Amino acid sequence: MEPPSSSRMNSRKRRKDGSGPNGATELDGIPQKMSRRSFGLREPAPFSDEVEIDYSKPYIRVTYEEAMRGTPLDRPVRVYADGIFDLFHSGHARALMQAKNLFPNTYLIVGVCSDELTHNFKGFTVMNENERYDAVQHCRYVDEVVRNAPWTLTPEFLAEHRIDFVAHDDIPYSSAGSDDVYKHIKEAGMFAPTQRTEGISTSDIITRIVRDYDVYARRNLQRGYTAKELNVSFINEKKYHLQERVDKVKKRVKDVEEKSKEFVQKVEEKSIDLIQKWEEKSREFIGNFLEMFGPEGALKHMLKEGKGRMLQAISPKQSPSSSPTHDRSPSPSFRWPFSTKTPPSSPVNRSRNESAVTYDISEDEED
Repeated sequence: MEPPSSSRMNSRKRRKDGSGPNGATELDGIPQKMSRRSFGLREPAPFSDEVEIDYSKPYIRVTYEEAMRGTPLDRPVRVYADGIFDLFHSGHARALMQAKNLFPNTYLIVGVCSDELTHNFKGFTVMNENERYDAVQHCRYVDEVVRNAPWTLTPEFLAEHRIDFVAHDDIPYSSAGSDDVYKHIKEAGMFAPTQRTEGISTSDIITRIVRDYDVYARRNLQRGYTAKELNVSFINEKKYHLQERVDKVKKRVKDVEEKSKEFVQKVEEKSIDLIQKWEEKSREFIGNFLEMFGPEGALKHMLKEGKGRMLQAISPKQSPSSSPTHDRSPSPSFRWPFSTKTPPSSPVNRSRNESAVTYDISEDEED
């Protein structure tokens, strides 16, 4: 069964002229806008004994076809859904949402069984009846809440609340000595099936709590609940406190390990960074050294240039060969080693230079 909102969707078509917002037209599959205040209620749903019913009008049920076509606004289809609704969860809310959307114009009445009936026919509940009433009241799909709802629906109850259809999942609900408590409702053509939400139920939530009981007991002891309030024995209380201390020590050790790992990682990163920088600097230093002192380095060229300049500075300049002889000035006399002739000198110098043989080269001898 499709929700009534799907009737508002039309075939998707789009014109090239782009008339309308963002180029959309009336034929586009865009749902109609609704009033802002229709998205939610400002107050919880009232109880059935707080709602006035006009009994002057006769109670005439609508058929399924009439309900699907849509009824007048002053005559909504009255759909009834009942349950325990313990630990109210999203599975409950989805079931009530489906019941609310069964027909275009639906007034949803929800019956909640009392603690006495529930404990007798099903078992002990986590939430008491007042808490369960309040939880259902605050569900946005609910229009009216029936407190102390009956376990089996009677014709008198249906007529009192002028119910047209009863919504529930189609799985047979065996209870109170019956294979299906909704069997007579189905035979009367008043049953409207809904789908269960897989993966979540009150029993599943209770199973999780029982499975992790120690964890929740320790947590609530730490929050200030007493062992008596939690129905925890003296030995278990001491055990939970000891486990809590051990867990704290483990957490501290784990924190220290994580911090030490982070420190070691940072040291490794910094050492790698330093090694990389050292390698870069060493390559740069070696390159500069080779540029200065290598075989073709700058120092060799500097030495060559300096040697050339020194040789040029100490070597004498030769006179031109074409110049006349008589115009020359007397050449200085040089003393050559191993010369047989000695220049005139004083007696003292003559005695010192007896062993030395020198030549006095003049310009005439040179010619």
